[in-house]
Amino acid sequence: MDELIQYGPELFSGFLKNLLLSVLIGFFSLVVGTVLAAMRVSPTPVLRAAGATYVNVLRNTPLTLVLAFCYLGLSDTLGLIFSTEVPLTNSFWLAVLGMSAYTSAFVCEALRSGVNTVPMGQAEAARAIGLTFFQSVRLIIFPQAFRAVIAPLGSVLIAMIKNTTVVAAAGYTVDVAAVMRETFDTTGVSIPIFIGIVLAFLVVVLPIGWYTGWLSRRLAVAR
Repeated sequence: MDELIQYGPELFSGFLKNLLLSVLIGFFSLVVGTVLAAMRVSPTPVLRAAGATYVNVLRNTPLTLVLAFCYLGLSDTLGLIFSTEVPLTNSFWLAVLGMSAYTSAFVCEALRSGVNTVPMGQAEAARAIGLTFFQSVRLIIFPQAFRAVIAPLGSVLIAMIKNTTVVAAAGYTVDVAAVMRETFDTTGVSIPIFIGIVLAFLVVVLPIGWYTGWLSRRLAVAR
């Protein structure tokens, strides 16, 4: 318990960085995942193939390898640099980039499963009144699809929040997991620190699971 009190401020600061990462990754993943879902249900074969290839590759690649590729491949080898002035800023955005690319594949598949719940008659009616594919997707199909997959998207969000503990693979070493490892190297393994970090994540993810489950039932589309 003494270790938890002593290193509490540093651990809390690291946990806040995990939450900041989660907010940014969640936003970018939702945007990219929505675009990918539109590509996967597009009538254009090239777009469908590109979307399917992206999703299948990213979903079946370990997250740590994706982050390591961003750090060693994109940054060190190809020279992708977000900032050289502020320490760890480059690693922060590399972590956001890698995790957003990875998580968006799961968002895409969750949303695509929601598209499959929309009756075909909805799309046919949209075409009948002269809407283009992207208009029908934006105005008719996706609004219903999102309502059908609120709970699955909540599960993706929860998994993403927990996955932020491996961002050290992208060189970002000030998150809560990195601070915990440094603390253990200094003082030895501490059960109270383990429990404290577990409780901190539970405080965040349990309300998300409860709220998305409730919202899913509240906004369920009657068929």
